[in-house]
Amino acid sequence: MQFKHPEILYFLFLLVIPILVHLFQLRRFKKEYFTNVRFLQQISIQTRKSSQIKKWLLLATRLLLLTFLILAFAQPYFEAKDSKNSHNSMYIVLDNSYSMQAKGQKGPLFQRAVEDLLEHVPENQTFSLLTNSETYWNTDIKSIRKELQHLNYSPLPFQLESAMAKIKAHEPSSAKDIVVITDAVGLQAQQLKSIDKSWNTTFITPKSEQKSNVSVDSVFVSQTSAQFYEIGVQLTAYGQTKELPIALYNLDKLMAKTIVSMETDSKLMRFTIPKNDFQGYVSITDNALLYDNTYYLSISKPKKVNVLSIGDADKSNFLNKIYTPDEFNYGNYSLRELDYNKIEENDAIVLNELAEIPQALQTTLKDFTAKGGNIIVIPSMQCKLTNLNQFLSQLGQIQLQNPKASEKLITKISFKNPVFSSVFEKQVANFQYPKTQSQFGISNAYPAILSYEDQSVFLSSIQNPLGAVYVFAAALNTQNSNFQRSPLIVPVFYNMALSRAKTGVAAYTIGENNPILVDTTLGKDEILRIENPREKFIPTQQILSNKVKLNCSEAPQLAGNYSVFQGNNALKNVSFNYSRTESKPDPEAVNALSDFTIKPSVDRFFDALLTERTDQTLWKWLVVLTLIFLTLEIFIQKLVK
Repeated sequence: MQFKHPEILYFLFLLVIPILVHLFQLRRFKKEYFTNVRFLQQISIQTRKSSQIKKWLLLATRLLLLTFLILAFAQPYFEAKDSKNSHNSMYIVLDNSYSMQAKGQKGPLFQRAVEDLLEHVPENQTFSLLTNSETYWNTDIKSIRKELQHLNYSPLPFQLESAMAKIKAHEPSSAKDIVVITDAVGLQAQQLKSIDKSWNTTFITPKSEQKSNVSVDSVFVSQTSAQFYEIGVQLTAYGQTKELPIALYNLDKLMAKTIVSMETDSKLMRFTIPKNDFQGYVSITDNALLYDNTYYLSISKPKKVNVLSIGDADKSNFLNKIYTPDEFNYGNYSLRELDYNKIEENDAIVLNELAEIPQALQTTLKDFTAKGGNIIVIPSMQCKLTNLNQFLSQLGQIQLQNPKASEKLITKISFKNPVFSSVFEKQVANFQYPKTQSQFGISNAYPAILSYEDQSVFLSSIQNPLGAVYVFAAALNTQNSNFQRSPLIVPVFYNMALSRAKTGVAAYTIGENNPILVDTTLGKDEILRIENPREKFIPTQQILSNKVKLNCSEAPQLAGNYSVFQGNNALKNVSFNYSRTESKPDPEAVNALSDFTIKPSVDRFFDALLTERTDQTLWKWLVVLTLIFLTLEIFIQKLVK
């Protein structure tokens, strides 16, 4: 036991006063004469004994009364169990991602978490609140009550590392109490390493009663014909699901509707739409998480793809048969005839068996890829390997090794690669294998698109945010390979030349680095903006000669269909969707928190904190005892004869 004011204990010397009063009788006795005292002797003895008992009782009550009163002013207390952390800074990390839409016993998890904070955070508690999108430093529950009540879901997935980095940067050296309120969906052990072990970290993990969900994961163009697109819609089911309706809309016009039965975890639905400008969405009706039931997409009317081949004309004849005039603007130039200014006008460049790539061309092609162009490299077996590797090193981690003269069969296809994603209806295990007579070795950090029978790489790619670089391991002339006569050559070269800006679905994920190329030139002080009826923003933009590169990593906040405007002119349609990383209900994710303290609710957390951090004071009990003995003294004075 300790005292807040131990100096008051010196007043215990006052206990001497009632003792002195008791020992020294200041009252004198008066003699009374009676005729016969024989009858009063027994009564006198009894009265004297009763008087002594009363005086001892009064002395005891007064001593105890005065003792408890002095101790009450000294304020004794028992020190709290966790008193060393009583001055820690408080941080509350609240997960407001869309996975918190899931319903628990008392409603949606996020709404219930907000209500618990408003009800159970002590009014005198200073804390900092961090959500996926908002931060409130050094505040209290009264000051942010309104903000909490209007807090919405964030399109950004819950990132524990980001919250911990902000906390550490705010107060690097102070002791901290951190309470994390999250459903732990997608939380991995690797993310927990961002938590400093010296911090007092507690998790509150509200549990969802929903164990199943269906998500629209992606939409893509699976096949094209002269007049129509066939688009594929990828659905993913988590848990046990039943039949559900799916619909395709162009703007607000219903294009198609059907019922899909999720017999497996994954389902691919296909719809056919006219080959025109399309901006709409795919929607399913699922009563679990709502945010992933709609996928917005924009498809522009196809434009001809510009392809330029650099190399000898006799070695490039096979490209004329692939890049036909109805879909491509194709041209071939030798290195001597090449006009470097024409390179940026194209969508794809084919370097067809060049013996050497001049430095000026290397620099131009590097800028070309940064603007979203595709490069296809077919090496010459007599090329200068050092020169070619120098060029490749500027584009990514691919290097060619010394050539070997040995016949090899090309036997393995990566069916999931974008080059083949819309080519085969099913995987083919046996086909007419093309071969090469001599080839380079390829060392790279990227998955192979086509491989030899010994698992070495025949075709690989470097995928950039806007474009791609494709590298073959061998020359494709008829003397070295029969690949030109293989059925694979058409889909391979066709898909490698396609520009992402001119073909495919323009659908981006909110919060990710989303570069968008727009074909336009800006005048002085002109900027592009992206808007729809609900939201408008100005993205980061970079002028690239006849194009503008937009970066939308920080906006928008709402999923939907948007248009890129230059003044009042709409240049391009784009769509944005919420990330699907939290679509999977994960009841086992809480197991990753086994090394941390877990509390069932906010009120339990603060009750435990108050109990462990608050000193147990005794002065109130001492005041009660003082009053009891004061009452007892009055009782003795009045009632004891």
